[in-house]
Amino acid sequence: MQTLDTREADVEVDNVLLAGIVGSTAYGLATPESDIDRLGVYAAPTVAFHGLHPPIGKKASKVSTDPDVTFHEAGKWAHLAMSCNPTASELVWLPGELYETRTPLGDDLIAIRTAFLSAGRVRDAYLGYAVSQFKRLENRGDGSFSADTRKRTAKHARHLWRLVTQGEQLYATGRLPIRLDDPEGVRAFGERVADGAIEEARERLAAAEQRFDEIRTPLPERPDEDTVERWLHAVRAAHYAEPAQRR
Repeated sequence: MQTLDTREADVEVDNVLLAGIVGSTAYGLATPESDIDRLGVYAAPTVAFHGLHPPIGKKASKVSTDPDVTFHEAGKWAHLAMSCNPTASELVWLPGELYETRTPLGDDLIAIRTAFLSAGRVRDAYLGYAVSQFKRLENRGDGSFSADTRKRTAKHARHLWRLVTQGEQLYATGRLPIRLDDPEGVRAFGERVADGAIEEARERLAAAEQRFDEIRTPLPERPDEDTVERWLHAVRAAHYAEPAQRR
């Protein structure tokens, strides 16, 4: 049984299949004050799905916020990845040195990472998340706010830039880049927006929407559900044990 060392996080996770460092550290945007975020996939015992309270929905995620650690059960992660959720998807595209736990089933998951992709969902997910970041920026006003709010505003602006950049490249190439090419430029963009340059963020988002319209994507119309299903069946078979007999 693979058990994660969660580094003092208030979460215990057994049967970890794949885990790594994500967030600002992975993107190349970390500062000395940045937390180290971790993300992973685990397998619930197969017999747990046969009872009255299967590990699905909210019960299929184990989360700690101090530090930030999120683990999704394999089935839930698969559904998130097939919706091209940017936060979940990046786990299978990390540089090798950022993985902290890799198992054979985790390696199999990395090997089929393109099976989760589809053109419409990539566009909708990355642009959708970027739009949500922009709305947060709009609600923060013209830059005349507290230092703490300014810090959060700069962070939202950086995430907007990252999402449209990663989304465009994934849509154009079928591969998700994790580390950003120009982290200093992204930080500078965040600071300008935090100073009140909301229009620059609006223009960045509009330009991304136009580029998505212009790109001829190699991505398929639908994810490869058969491949994903075979992987999930392998996970369930590997974690099946006869249920204990009750007297």
